[in-house]
Amino acid sequence: MRIVSAQDYDLRREVEYGSPEQNAAVKRIVADVRSEGDRALLRYTAQFDSTTLESDELRVTEEELQAAYSQVEPSFVKAIAAAAANIRAFHQKEKRNSWMDLQPDGTLLGQIIRPLKRVGVYVPGGKAAYPSSVLMNVIPAQVAGVPEIVMVTPPATGGKAGIDPYILVAAAEAGVREIYRVGGAQAIAALAYGTESIVPVDKICGPGNIYVALAKREVFGAVDIDSIAGPSEIAVLADDSADAAFVAADLLSQAEHDEMASAILVTDSAAFAQACQKEVQRQLAELPRRAIAAASIERYGVILLVDSLLEGIQVINRLAPEHLELMVHEPMSYLSLIENAGAIFLGPYSSEPVGDYFAGPNHIIPTNGTARFSSPVDVDDFIKKSSMIYYSKQALLDNGETIMELARREGLEGHARAIEIRLQREGKAGNAHDN
Repeated sequence: MRIVSAQDYDLRREVEYGSPEQNAAVKRIVADVRSEGDRALLRYTAQFDSTTLESDELRVTEEELQAAYSQVEPSFVKAIAAAAANIRAFHQKEKRNSWMDLQPDGTLLGQIIRPLKRVGVYVPGGKAAYPSSVLMNVIPAQVAGVPEIVMVTPPATGGKAGIDPYILVAAAEAGVREIYRVGGAQAIAALAYGTESIVPVDKICGPGNIYVALAKREVFGAVDIDSIAGPSEIAVLADDSADAAFVAADLLSQAEHDEMASAILVTDSAAFAQACQKEVQRQLAELPRRAIAAASIERYGVILLVDSLLEGIQVINRLAPEHLELMVHEPMSYLSLIENAGAIFLGPYSSEPVGDYFAGPNHIIPTNGTARFSSPVDVDDFIKKSSMIYYSKQALLDNGETIMELARREGLEGHARAIEIRLQREGKAGNAHDN
């Protein structure tokens, strides 16, 4: 993990939108599923997952869900239930209510908030299985009141139709009962456009590989999506009060996600930078996923030296990282200076995995610098809002001339006349046809 001056480091990371070949493949898969339905879905499942299925085998049965409990440790069931309770409690505080405001002239204005009707959740099954992603997608949708939540996840490769039992138990604990064994771009297409077996949804959420990300981008507009997720990121702002072993462990916790993940330490202490550099190498040698983490550290891991913590905060705000740890003396004193970060972890015991799994805030967080303008998944992602206007007669009489003025300045006479006819009915003619 190299040490460089922040002034000499290019903070920009190129956003990857897939190769031309990957984009072409995704377009073809989406088009095929849209036109052929289950037939294309089953064909691509056989091609990419080496799993042969019939249409009536796509949906996971209740018996399979219950059988999954016998394949996992009781301690896991207890842990996933405790995590679900924390996540639910956190997201309950995000709920919004419809509101109405009665004006003195009798006008009633307001906003009506409703949940989406049907949401699709993608749960990956590639380099690792992520039961925690089930909770992070499903629970805020449930809190929002979404009545139909459907989950898709790839079957095991090599001709097995099974799904990781930990994912199934997490789904069961979260209350999901409609689950399909299908993954990749074909699963996203099925959720967006529907097949004979899968009813289309209103929104698709959840992380996946590059083909899933590209497919989500391809179907956006037909359905809503949460985001185009990039590789995982962590940035740590640390001074010499931090524990190098803690910081190194947290950097590696993200580097082990995949080879494209980035881990960045920003510090004003050259001595701490060197200590952390050594500690990363020591811990990396003992990490089970060291090949993946080593590739990540080699390509996207860096220690940035700054002259002061205030300069470090400027670097952080330019990075707009997915995860930010403030491993500094009195971290709360710096919180108000952080403008761009998806999730902020304060102090030596707020390790990033605490947020990934258990504390309650959502771990689906903007990547690739998009924390500059977007937010973690929350209840708002699963609602829609309608404006409500009940305009009183008195309000229209008082404001009709003003409304017509604005309409005519835009050249929309029909708009103006829709107001004018009402004023005329009430004996207040307005400026008829005055262009």
